[in-house]
Amino acid sequence: MSTPDLRFGIIGSAAGIAGTHVKALTQLPGAHIVGMADIAIERGAARAAEVGCPFFGDHRAMLDAVRPDVVVICAPHPFHAALAIDCLDAGAHVLVEKPLAISVSEADAMIAAADRAGRILAVCFQQRFRPVIEQARALIDAGAIGELVRVLCVEPWFRTQFYYNSATWRGTWRGEGGGVLMNQGPHPLDLLCHLTGLPAKVWGWVRTLGHEIECEDVAQALLEYPNGAPGYIYFSTVEAGNERRTEIVGDRGALEIALDHLVFRHFATPLSEYRITVQEMWSQPQVQTETFHLPDNSGGHLAVYRDLAAAIAEGRRPRCDAREARMSLELANAVIYSGIIGQPVTLPLDRQAYDALLDDLRAGRRRL
Repeated sequence: MSTPDLRFGIIGSAAGIAGTHVKALTQLPGAHIVGMADIAIERGAARAAEVGCPFFGDHRAMLDAVRPDVVVICAPHPFHAALAIDCLDAGAHVLVEKPLAISVSEADAMIAAADRAGRILAVCFQQRFRPVIEQARALIDAGAIGELVRVLCVEPWFRTQFYYNSATWRGTWRGEGGGVLMNQGPHPLDLLCHLTGLPAKVWGWVRTLGHEIECEDVAQALLEYPNGAPGYIYFSTVEAGNERRTEIVGDRGALEIALDHLVFRHFATPLSEYRITVQEMWSQPQVQTETFHLPDNSGGHLAVYRDLAAAIAEGRRPRCDAREARMSLELANAVIYSGIIGQPVTLPLDRQAYDALLDDLRAGRRRL
């Protein structure tokens, strides 16, 4: 099926990431940018002038004037829910930058609005299109690793104090709704949920160890998956020097992902079978190792747009719609909530309880 002609509007045209979206849209056949909006008038209008489309200081005026087929939201994520719901109610499909929203209750409201409107609400998790992730997902879908045994996700993203000082919203509960989990964490958390699904239980730990900010700069959590398998995640803007990596061990095999490398270890005999049938004390099943070097040639944001355009044309869900994206947001919220109350939490997360906690954090009534 050919790519349909689609008219795009951009909200948050002054944002730095908006330039990446503009570049991708100029490469998408049939895409036309018909309007931009931003409350930062000077910078937002300048980008619209570069593209040659009308600019609006209010997103509702843009929706009324140009009636875009798709609206791209590049505004800060505390505004995603309200903006997306306005666009969906106006009849447009929506693509929001990551993360989907601040809280999982906002995500619920956005999904309900998309369902009411009969429109797609997609999220820009372009890393799902990395060849290494596609290969890992294909192996999992084919049953190559079998039932989940263990998960590990370690993600050091070093940042300086200057980074946090560069914008008043960074590392604040009002501006970001979290620290490393809401800024650096969304992509790896999404990939983890994409490959393993949501855990059933979370024991979170969040601290501010190396920066003068309100929110966490280090977060870790123990996870328990529905089948009882354990997991561990670690995110930090304090640590440097180690490679980010994810390990997923199953009954039939294990995956290790680091940047553009994927290692697949296939067990000749499933662990569950070998444990009870082999009459030896110290032996292990034979392992066949296959290494994939898969440089990222996915096209980044362009891949997201190609998939979204095809989803609209074919009447299907895109690779990452809001229901998929809600998983990683719920996990991030759960780690923060558990870490602050000092108790494990089960999923689905209690939306009302988390919103009350977030209100307290924003008001300074609770601190890490």
